[in-house]
Amino acid sequence: MRSNIGIWWLLAGFFALMAVTYTVWSLLATGEIEWAGSTALGFGFFMSAMIAFYIQVIHKGQHGVDLPEDRDDADIDDGDTELGEFSPWSWWPLVLAGSAAIMIVGLAVGHFLIPIALGLFVIAIVGWVYEYYRGYFAR
Repeated sequence: MRSNIGIWWLLAGFFALMAVTYTVWSLLATGEIEWAGSTALGFGFFMSAMIAFYIQVIHKGQHGVDLPEDRDDADIDDGDTELGEFSPWSWWPLVLAGSAAIMIVGLAVGHFLIPIALGLFVIAIVGWVYEYYRGYFAR
């Protein structure tokens, strides 16, 4: 985690330096500030500094314990966590994505598709949540 903190602070410093350089360069070249680039680089600095600060606070909250990615003696299995239970045979996520697609098409083309998409969404989410309660894989 310490390496991530260093990389993000380095990136924040780079954006700060580039924001100042870009602003001075546009002042010397045209006589006025080019606001789009200066603002974008300034926001790049603030965002990367915010991420660096957040990671630094989290690292301090963990009392300086290093992640397995930061240790040279760590094994690959040290970083594995339980990801959960997934159903590779389940069709409900596909139906859920289809309902989202119909919703987007309904927003773009015709609002009459929105209730159809909402109904399909309710059916898909109930089917996905309760797929282990009936059928071959019931528990």
